[in-house]
Amino acid sequence: MEGGEAQIDRLPMDLVAHIFVFITCFKDLARTSSVCRKWREGVKQSMGRREKLSFAGWKMDDKSTSRIVRYAYSLKELDISKSRWGCQITDNGLYQLSTAKCIINLTSISLWGMTGITDKGVVQLVSRANSLQHLNIGGTFITDESLFAIATSCPRLKSAVLWGCRHVTENGLEVLVNKCRKLESINVWGMRIPLDSFIALLAIRPALQITPQSLLNIENATLMPVF
Repeated sequence: MEGGEAQIDRLPMDLVAHIFVFITCFKDLARTSSVCRKWREGVKQSMGRREKLSFAGWKMDDKSTSRIVRYAYSLKELDISKSRWGCQITDNGLYQLSTAKCIINLTSISLWGMTGITDKGVVQLVSRANSLQHLNIGGTFITDESLFAIATSCPRLKSAVLWGCRHVTENGLEVLVNKCRKLESINVWGMRIPLDSFIALLAIRPALQITPQSLLNIENATLMPVF
């Protein structure tokens, strides 16, 4: 109505926040937040209701990522994987994320391809991620130090993707499998681990699913790249 209150402005804040939950584009959320104070508050409250957040494909940095995650109090799944445009998260960003209230309740974290992070940031992040069940840390330069921290802090871990983590050794894998007693599967494609080490992991936990399964094919053992 001209000169009157817009229909959407008559909606209670709870409903406004519920509507904004369905906006998944961060650019659209930023534009929505700039409309008025009520909408800004609605966007803020909608973030607190989200259980999943994915920054994959978005050009995010430490500051912008941590600021959004701090509002996501109910978050369960966090994906900050790097894509072609990609998140540019560093150890400082992981440290900032580790202070968010939602971290202790996260069940899934993906740091896929985040080449700007090291053990320092990962250790800080997982130290508070005690509810973590699924972790994708493939394509990074982590070492056994990160796996030791994960094994200590994440007793509920069920799956781990370590694709291409060539600085991880059999020692790190053994500690992970020994301490994470709920671990069901690990992806070890492209790692510099000898076949005997994978067989040793199965001796610890026979039901463990190791991907790719061809690694456990004795006939193909000579084809395994061990550098």
